[in-house]
Amino acid sequence: MNEVTLSGPHVVIVAIIVLWLGKAINNRVSLLDRYSIPLAVSGGFICSLLVLIVDIRGGPSIRFDMQLRDTLLLIFFSTIGISAKFARLMAGGRALVVLVVCAVFFLVLQNVTGVGLALWFDAHPGLGLFAGSVSLAGGHGTAIAWGQEAAAAGIEGAAEVGILFATFGLIAGGIVGGPFAEYLIRRNRLSPAKSDEAASAAAQRPILSVNTDGTLLERALDVLFVLALCVVLGDLVNRFLFERDFKVPGFLTAMLVGIALTNLADRLQRPLRQEDFDGVGQVSLQLFLAMSLMSMDLSILSDGLTRVMLVLGIQILVMALFAEYVVFRVMGGDYDAAVIAGGFCGLGMGATPVAIANMNAITLKHGPSFKAFLVIPLVGAFFIDISNALIVKFFLSLPLLSPG
Repeated sequence: MNEVTLSGPHVVIVAIIVLWLGKAINNRVSLLDRYSIPLAVSGGFICSLLVLIVDIRGGPSIRFDMQLRDTLLLIFFSTIGISAKFARLMAGGRALVVLVVCAVFFLVLQNVTGVGLALWFDAHPGLGLFAGSVSLAGGHGTAIAWGQEAAAAGIEGAAEVGILFATFGLIAGGIVGGPFAEYLIRRNRLSPAKSDEAASAAAQRPILSVNTDGTLLERALDVLFVLALCVVLGDLVNRFLFERDFKVPGFLTAMLVGIALTNLADRLQRPLRQEDFDGVGQVSLQLFLAMSLMSMDLSILSDGLTRVMLVLGIQILVMALFAEYVVFRVMGGDYDAAVIAGGFCGLGMGATPVAIANMNAITLKHGPSFKAFLVIPLVGAFFIDISNALIVKFFLSLPLLSPG
């Protein structure tokens, strides 16, 4: 069978089509718009389904080169960093600590649920971890990595189970998170903080418009220069840390450089115009999400569908209850907490891009939440992976889960 790999501008063109398709679907299906299903989820799922159909019908196997997608993620998080003034970061510090603690408890609960369900189905209890945090919170990469270790330890089929749940979880996280946050906002009649509303009003001004402070070209070049600095310096910082066995995601270091640059500019009394970066960040985010979701491999979803859906349904229920009665409440019970809870659903069932998609769909509809876009990516990019690895190792050390 022939394989076709799309890269560069072709991937961008498909991503744009996916977003327009998602917009058309959401506009026609009022339920999707009402419950804030992200455009990238609606269009991306249809694209993945079409790719699968072409493959099944004997056509070429279509693959996407995601190198450009990763660059878009760096650009988006650079714009998030540029919006992070130290005063606002201090305000979000406690929220970050609280959310990390919530995430640790949830990972344990997710694995207890998965192991319990594995025992119920008379399967090896170790496989329950792959119906838990290994795949749902960890994603495909984590599932594959731990699957190899589990296979070496004698737990058969762990990688296949992990990939299956990681794929279903990715879809479920995108479908559930938006409606869940929408439910919290409507039930509690929540709205953004006034400071974030003011920032949103500034962001609604025309991007890079001409004014007396500079021409369109000059301001565009300033934005490109600053974003290039964030990406390049972030990569240098990442390489420096990697050489010292301290691994962090590339977009996290790009965001940290953005934070440093915007606050340095403030100290030099040459503040960066936030509105000049907001439009670039939104375009980068939407293209990134479209590329991520249109490249899902749906061909692995056919095996063990009944059991997978039952386990997944129970895990979704556990996640929703935890997000409403723990995350939403300990984060303050306000609008930011509702957006964070929706993002947490994406983290718990899918991955950081799904969490961002959920929050983006809600904030575009109801208003901005700086705190949510600060703490959720930090937890998803760094803390949850470290916590997940330690928790999985602990569970595997238990006599019940050891191969035998």
